[in-house]
Amino acid sequence: MTTELSHLEQIKAASRFLRGGIAEGLADSVTGAIADDDTKLLKFHGSYQQDDRDLREERRRQKLEPAYAFMLRARLPSGVVTPAQWLVFDRIARDYASGSLRITTRQTFQWHGIIKRKLKPTIAAIHDALATTIASCGDVVRNVVSTANPIESSAHAEAYAWATRLSAELEPRTRAYHEIWLDGEQLAGEEAVVEEQAATEQEPLYGATYLPRKFKIGLAIPPLNDIDVFAQDLGLIAIVEQGVLQGFNIAIGGGMGASHGDATTYPRLASVVGFVTPEQLFGVAEAVIGVQRDWGDRVERKHARLKYTLDHRGLDAFKAELESRLGYALAPARDYRFDHNGDRYGWVEGHDGHWHLTLHIESGRLADAGERRWLSGLRELAQVHAGDFRLTCNQNVIVANVAANERARIDAIVREYGLDVYAKQSGIRRHAIACVALPTCGLAMAESERYLPALLPKLEALLARHGLSDAPILLRLSGCPNGCSRPYLGEIALVGRGPGRYDLRLGADFIGQRLNQVHRENVDETAILDTLAPLFARYAAERGEGEGFGDFLLRAGILTPIPSRRIPVEVVA
Repeated sequence: MTTELSHLEQIKAASRFLRGGIAEGLADSVTGAIADDDTKLLKFHGSYQQDDRDLREERRRQKLEPAYAFMLRARLPSGVVTPAQWLVFDRIARDYASGSLRITTRQTFQWHGIIKRKLKPTIAAIHDALATTIASCGDVVRNVVSTANPIESSAHAEAYAWATRLSAELEPRTRAYHEIWLDGEQLAGEEAVVEEQAATEQEPLYGATYLPRKFKIGLAIPPLNDIDVFAQDLGLIAIVEQGVLQGFNIAIGGGMGASHGDATTYPRLASVVGFVTPEQLFGVAEAVIGVQRDWGDRVERKHARLKYTLDHRGLDAFKAELESRLGYALAPARDYRFDHNGDRYGWVEGHDGHWHLTLHIESGRLADAGERRWLSGLRELAQVHAGDFRLTCNQNVIVANVAANERARIDAIVREYGLDVYAKQSGIRRHAIACVALPTCGLAMAESERYLPALLPKLEALLARHGLSDAPILLRLSGCPNGCSRPYLGEIALVGRGPGRYDLRLGADFIGQRLNQVHRENVDETAILDTLAPLFARYAAERGEGEGFGDFLLRAGILTPIPSRRIPVEVVA
């Protein structure tokens, strides 16, 4: 077996802390792309080089290079956006990108279709809005997510504050970001000065080659698991007793990605290993990251996530190493219970008398298209709103911190722009998530976001036939098995195999604590609908009170449980 480091590890090692040749590539006006090795480093700065796959073949025939453009992703801890930031992000979407804002499943925004010469001014505009794109992609700790309404109680607010501080603490320290994108003095200086400063630069947590793969952290506040805490590399479960934040249960080793046809890759739910106080949180997070940095597979990237490190080395061995580095043993995990992992639509009152309105945004796409004017509607809300906005991991947006006497004005704008659709939608539509997929994602094997509007009415018709229109069912679509839409936690999930063909996966629960399983492999839409129709009929006739679709499939014996991938519904220490 080879022990040679993967090519990307070699790129990182030679990059001088993520500089590489990015600056030179941006200055090259001959092509709309940058060098292939530099595209790997560009991810650490928050951007992916993409091309319009709808145009590939035609441009090839015309002997033109692909229609290159860049996706840019912000780093917005816990998904909090001020109205001023929202207006800047909206302007970026219209002036520099494809005219839309895309809410991701990690509580942040993506912009698509940014051409190379506009990439630097776009990042500068984000910086001027007091935000950043650093480490929103790449082999680092990504955007730290948390339960989307942290001001429901004072304990919620405290837990959110810890998540936000943790995100800042774990950002890379390289000066390359400011040099390349913000005209830092190093970029303007002589090359020898740049080399000297890069040579003395350090990344105290990450080291010169950063992590073996991406690392995701999420904080959930029971009973809501709206972030899918067990899908995180490091999951934090806030323990609140008598209204006081006591600390966090620590869960490690979650991850959604897999590869078709490779049984050595798989989704995994995080394992709960103990409890820490708030004051211990930073040290524990850095120690978990440090063990993964040192133990993770840097030869085979398919096996480089923390979940594989745990399974290859053993959970007990990892925990022992973690506690050795900490100098103390983790306390036993404390009791907790999750009720669901969806969003709560409509108005909710917070502990301080302010109100919060959750709006459903299909596939997280804010655009003005046809009769749907959601981009304009949110822009108008941002112009009058005195609170802030909260993005959710289910691709929705919360108009947060609304004074009681402002609700009527917010409601009027919401109605005017058709943003009140949540009140009229079916249960499955309100709980559907889709990744971007085609035409911009280079990994997509099948449609996802563009397919959802065609698929949903067909599923809704089947459900309505059996009186199930209001039944909340988690639907997840993914154009490939990498799992950005967390498809393996969908009660119904389609995972792309090829054009028009998907694996139909069934059987997750509604609280994010059980993975689904393949029910039909590599099937088309007709087979999918034909498979689901009799299952919906049985569910309507035989379900118990409050029983979810995924739970019913297992209880009825239609699916066989997978014990090794199941977390108890209620965990009692």
